[in-house]
Amino acid sequence: MSDLERIKKTWASVAGLEQNAFKENLEVSQGTEVYHHLLKLTSGLDSLVVGEEQILGQVKESINAARQLQAAGNSLNTLFEKAIRVGTRVRHSTGISRGSISIGSMAVKLAEENIDDLKSKYILLIGTGEAASLVAKSLKRRGTNFFVTSRTFERSQAFAQTVGGKPIKFEEAMSNFKSIDVLFVATIAPYFLVTYERVQGAMESRKNGMLIMDLSNPRTVDERVATIKKIKMMNLDQIAEMVDKNMRTRIGVVSSAEKIINEELPVVEAAMKRVEIEPIVNNVFKEIDQARIKELKKALQMLGETDEEKIRIIDQLTQAIVEDIMSTPMNNLRKASEQGDSEIVRTVTKLFDYKTRE
Repeated sequence: MSDLERIKKTWASVAGLEQNAFKENLEVSQGTEVYHHLLKLTSGLDSLVVGEEQILGQVKESINAARQLQAAGNSLNTLFEKAIRVGTRVRHSTGISRGSISIGSMAVKLAEENIDDLKSKYILLIGTGEAASLVAKSLKRRGTNFFVTSRTFERSQAFAQTVGGKPIKFEEAMSNFKSIDVLFVATIAPYFLVTYERVQGAMESRKNGMLIMDLSNPRTVDERVATIKKIKMMNLDQIAEMVDKNMRTRIGVVSSAEKIINEELPVVEAAMKRVEIEPIVNNVFKEIDQARIKELKKALQMLGETDEEKIRIIDQLTQAIVEDIMSTPMNNLRKASEQGDSEIVRTVTKLFDYKTRE
């Protein structure tokens, strides 16, 4: 079984998913594509909203969690450290995060414009993902109270504790539509959570209208809901279009960010290649040093030397000879690796009979 298949099997087991679910939903990148993607992510170019700051924090949290679980080795640590440094540099150099409007904050802004006295209304947020988090943070900044729900009540509770809102059980929320004034829906459910029949039934027993913001992709609010009287609805595409208008003035900033990423990408590649070759270098030095110590002991026994100061001088002499002989070829091996010279790496691996340790 390949490493990828093992990852998918473990992922499916932990998440309670069928392995077939990965066929259409999993994208796999390798080599330089991985580095480029992560640099764009930490720089805010690959988020739902360009310049969004939350993703950089999430990247930092993910590598810290991996370290605490002792699941991050030299490769992951080096890659994430470089990516976080580049992301921070891009944000400081270009100001890409300043004044950016997220999908979530735009949705809340539109709600304020369409609803009088938003703070006094019954607001429900369905979802606990990235888009829902942006909505929640925007509402919280305005001092607006709201309820939050998801399929799993424990997830709603955790979301409320970290982001905001009052958690409510999914069944209770869905059966209480007639009380809702503003509904934000931000989930990844592959079906309509908010159906035409449910909203139609709720509107029959109320006088006031309802504003519905569907931030889901794919949409989870039945499009026919927009035809119901006293319902005002906006979907992700419409909200994103307004965000895009805000972003068009920032095209130069995006271009500057991409330029920095393109400058840093070769540096990251070289660092990752250096990480790959370092175990070979360390192993060569280790094996040669073991041979040095073995021969040193033999020589000292033959000489019958017991003077600690003389032993120290002879030991340092042998170390210096080994380092002087090996430093240049090993440094050349490092440089060859950084430059992508796989032929030299293969030759050295064969010469020193190095085998990758599992």
